[in-house]
Amino acid sequence: MVATARVDVEAVRRARSLLEGIVRYTPLEHCRVLAERTGSPVFLKCENLQRTGSFKIRGAYVRISRLSDAERARGVVAASAGNHAQGVALAAGMLGARSTVFMPTRAPLPKIAATTSYGAEVHLIGDSIADTLIAAVEYAAQTGAVFIHPFDHPDIIAGQGTVGLEILEQCPEVRTVLVCTGGGGLVSGVAAAIRGSRPAVHVVAVQAEGAASFPPSLEAGEPVVLDVMATMADGIAVPSPTFATFEHVRDLVDEVITVSEEALSRALLLCLERAKLVVEPAGAAAVAAVMEHPGRFDGPIVAVLSGGNIDPLLLHRVMQHGMIAGGRYLSLRLRVPDRPGSLAALLTLLADLGANVLDVEHSRTGATLHFGEVEIRLSLETRGDEHRELVLAELRAAGYLSVSH
Repeated sequence: MVATARVDVEAVRRARSLLEGIVRYTPLEHCRVLAERTGSPVFLKCENLQRTGSFKIRGAYVRISRLSDAERARGVVAASAGNHAQGVALAAGMLGARSTVFMPTRAPLPKIAATTSYGAEVHLIGDSIADTLIAAVEYAAQTGAVFIHPFDHPDIIAGQGTVGLEILEQCPEVRTVLVCTGGGGLVSGVAAAIRGSRPAVHVVAVQAEGAASFPPSLEAGEPVVLDVMATMADGIAVPSPTFATFEHVRDLVDEVITVSEEALSRALLLCLERAKLVVEPAGAAAVAAVMEHPGRFDGPIVAVLSGGNIDPLLLHRVMQHGMIAGGRYLSLRLRVPDRPGSLAALLTLLADLGANVLDVEHSRTGATLHFGEVEIRLSLETRGDEHRELVLAELRAAGYLSVSH
């Protein structure tokens, strides 16, 4: 494997000087509910409140600002599911360069609209980020535009690393920093900044288990390409690290862990309900790790919220998924005798149990229904796993033996 240029803390500090007055010094918010679960102070680094809604503007601006005038005159091109696209579009506009962005055909409409609003020419192609990367590289070869990779460049890594410098300033006593990780640009930069300033701080990369390319890559000793990815966290659904990010993670990051889809949805719901912060699934991965392993990390703990750009329709589905995972949502299908008062009796029982009925569907037709039966489908809000199990047990005790959920 060919050695790549290593980004160190001095490179990150130089990047920071370029970003003065350009990016927001994002807040570090104490999270009481996570502190109670872990027994240590927990803080959220709110890059979801950064310009364009994610950390990506940091690396994009540093990369494009260091192009020559001739290179900027040829324009820049990028491939992204959304956050890198917006960072490149805004940075290019600020620096007087034309930008072209290739995005997957299924990219969320709000991300497409935002990228366009920052001045980029957007092309939708393919079903995955891999398809868009191929298209962007081909476009660069054909037109002379400079390809701005989402994480495979020292300037990108150094720019993202400025998040780490801010964390050290805002929480000097920090002992663990958890970073949402896809291709590894952000965690590489953060680790470089922290290793060069406070080497005792534990840096953890967090990946969605359905798109975790670093564990097999580290095991193999080189970047490994995933054949299949399946996660709601599209912002960190990257099939492989590059040699640059692989080497940074291998040498500078203490630990790589993965989190489940259920954990991601619970974390997003916690950020929304308890921290009052809108975060996309990828941006909630670090919080998910804290929730799944509350006693694992030394505190004070900082979890980076890497982005907050989420389609409202996806937000609704993820919230519902999070409520199910947290035992707060219950879908039921049961059969009752087709006689007056049956539905009222069922609803009264549920009310007495403290279950909130969200939807009711009553049907007398169905291939599996017996004569004199009706099927009732219910969506309920419950107060957690124990309450959910209590509701199910009481329904069965009351004679609703055909309960399924």
